[in-house]
Amino acid sequence: MAEALRNTDDGHQGGRQDSGRRDVRRDVRQDEARLWAELVATARRTVADGLVVGTSGNVSARVGDLVLVTPSGVPYDRLTPDDITGVDLTGRQVLGTLVPTSELPMHLAVYRTTDARAVVHTHAVHATAVSTLVSELPPVHYMTVALGGPVRVAPYATYGTAELAEHMLRALAGRSGCLLRNHGTITYGATLDQAYDRTAQLEWMCRLWLTASSVPGLTPSLLTEAQLAEVGERLKGYGQRR
Repeated sequence: MAEALRNTDDGHQGGRQDSGRRDVRRDVRQDEARLWAELVATARRTVADGLVVGTSGNVSARVGDLVLVTPSGVPYDRLTPDDITGVDLTGRQVLGTLVPTSELPMHLAVYRTTDARAVVHTHAVHATAVSTLVSELPPVHYMTVALGGPVRVAPYATYGTAELAEHMLRALAGRSGCLLRNHGTITYGATLDQAYDRTAQLEWMCRLWLTASSVPGLTPSLLTEAQLAEVGERLKGYGQRR
């Protein structure tokens, strides 16, 4: 696990450096180490399930005021416990040696404005395709409700910018996921599993709509607000009670 932070006389931290980034190390708590392992597993799952190609997506999770996040440009299968990367809610790196993902502004914007504990961002192909066609994913399936309602498309902005984060927040209002025009998806949840499941569900709904709308001469039937509201009530009691 990462070694304790040590300062040298010239004000730099000792240890490994990456891309000119200052090496920021301290003792890693047990809960942080456990969450990092879950985060890496989730990131690898996005690749295995075809939601991400290479290092094109990113994953984060919050513990207290610390946000653990995948580093920029590092294949997920190469990440180890010693690569743990963390920032505070202002974006200041407080843990690790690798540069955080370039999409950090989006992740932090979600944590500052919602009760999210995990965020998943992907370039899933069907969802990205839909983002180029409509301003809102048509409610073709009742699982639309699982994301808070019809999924909006945030206007395009350059990746990694504050402008993109602002567009995303507006699209996320009252929702737990949105599409990013000509870019991909972002979802959040109370856990990494929940955030991931919402991403997978969003990609599936986008694929469903594209498939149904591609049939010549036919138009997919869509659910009404009343039908979605009824599903919302039923979903409140869904699953096992503990």
